[in-house]
Amino acid sequence: MEKELHQPVDMCLKNGTLNQAAVGWSRFPLHRANLKGWGRRKRFDYWCIVSPEMILAFSISDTDYKSATSLFFLDRRTQTETTASAMDWFKSNPTSRAPWGTQQIRSGDKNVDISITFGNQIVALNVVTANVNAEVEVSVPNDHQSMGVLVPWSSRRFQYTRKDNCLTASGRVRANGVTYRLDEKTTTATMDHGRGKWPYDTLWNWASGSGTTDGEEIGLQFGAKWTAGTPSTENALRFNGQIEKISEELEWTYDTEDWMAPWTIKGERVDLIFTPEYHRHSGFDKKIVSSREEQVFGHFSGTVWSLEGRAYRVTEVFGWAEEVHRRW
Repeated sequence: MEKELHQPVDMCLKNGTLNQAAVGWSRFPLHRANLKGWGRRKRFDYWCIVSPEMILAFSISDTDYKSATSLFFLDRRTQTETTASAMDWFKSNPTSRAPWGTQQIRSGDKNVDISITFGNQIVALNVVTANVNAEVEVSVPNDHQSMGVLVPWSSRRFQYTRKDNCLTASGRVRANGVTYRLDEKTTTATMDHGRGKWPYDTLWNWASGSGTTDGEEIGLQFGAKWTAGTPSTENALRFNGQIEKISEELEWTYDTEDWMAPWTIKGERVDLIFTPEYHRHSGFDKKIVSSREEQVFGHFSGTVWSLEGRAYRVTEVFGWAEEVHRRW
């Protein structure tokens, strides 16, 4: 069983190695990313906004020797995909270094200008690109729970990730001449916040879902591969706003020859089938560094169980599943 943390804690000791007191998980952002040493530090922030008509996702990342921004937009009716990206080699992004929520995070690129601005129980997301522009407000109540966990590979390689879903959002997105109005009653937001010192070669799975079944709010958060062999997982369930941690590694089954085939995720408290409706592929290969992303959007169905043993039906909860391989 993983340790739940209740007080703020530094991730690193003074010499830059892992602070063992930081190993554990929390319902609120408690880890301070006092990362030291150039070259292996990874900082990234990802947001995904989903409405019945569209999906808007972006990331802002800093890997010491490179800063990058990427954007993905999908019209769910026409299946039209729009992307934008920017990459600056040997240039860091200083806006990602401040403690979470204390200052604006911004891409700083004139062609892919994306910002994350923190307010009073609001996070404002602004996007300016050639084909996609957005002004989105995400509601984050003070008592809103998320799943934060520190995953230790060694005393010098470790990652803190905080996954948050079932957030509501409102605003406007204009893409390729079409305006999409976001109603907070039907629009969800999901966040992935990461800070750590990664190994060079990493393979991971991530799945997330936000929705309701039988009037109950259901949040799904699962990961695999990158946590194997550590005392931590990034698996959790959300029932009506309450996070319940899953400390076991789950069994993922999917077809790498056909990403649109159904996926399954199973464990003692999870029995789900994920049915894709859209496959997103992206990647680059610069020999020394490379990235391959296979992400599918679709619906989860099945059953999940609370710690008390209550079964919750999951019916057509929208989300995604992915396999990502990076050398960085």
